[in-house]
Amino acid sequence: MRVALADDGALFRNGLVLLLEAAGHEVVGCTADGDTLVELLTTEPADVAILDIKMPPEPDGGLSTAERLRADHPELGLLFLSHYAETHYLLRVLHIGTEAIGYRLKEKVGSVEVLSDTLTRIRDGEIVIEPVLAQRLVERPSSSRRDMLATLSEREMDVLRLMSEGRSNAGIANLLFVAAKSIEKHISSIFLKLGLPSDAAEQHRRVLAVLTFLRSAQEIG
Repeated sequence: MRVALADDGALFRNGLVLLLEAAGHEVVGCTADGDTLVELLTTEPADVAILDIKMPPEPDGGLSTAERLRADHPELGLLFLSHYAETHYLLRVLHIGTEAIGYRLKEKVGSVEVLSDTLTRIRDGEIVIEPVLAQRLVERPSSSRRDMLATLSEREMDVLRLMSEGRSNAGIANLLFVAAKSIEKHISSIFLKLGLPSDAAEQHRRVLAVLTFLRSAQEIG
């Protein structure tokens, strides 16, 4: 795929270019700051942009750059790389979007296979979160998660399971043969029963609900 990247660390930046080329991807541009990357992508189309979170413009140039890129190129995938697993960074990432976006630690994408898998999933519209960060999003004890899921009705569990498969509200409604408004009501009830904050963004709560379901299923399995 076509990849653009920005990282102010020359050694890591050059190493990433070599890794991408070894995986067969085309690097359409390589910059040391977000402003230059934004300018580059006005003329060079790309499938995914890779951004260092802590780079110029300071202090968190990767995040501010991504906000501009998502507004100008809504179909562009975004992969954030960082040395730091910080929940407050992840929350900002989730506010930028929950589709075609990812946040990985730099030391975890040091192989062709892992990097290519991450990029492919993002290009295909998925959200890819470093497991240690996903775990921090769901901090309640496992017994608490199971107790909360036990409060959901059978239909609400069906809706949550389909949400975990990446289905849209319309897609869930079609599969369950009900109106889209009924799905919206079920999802609101799920958010309430799982204790997800009402002041959080809708997509943020959706991700948290799915993570709760997936982690509970993993523990049971």
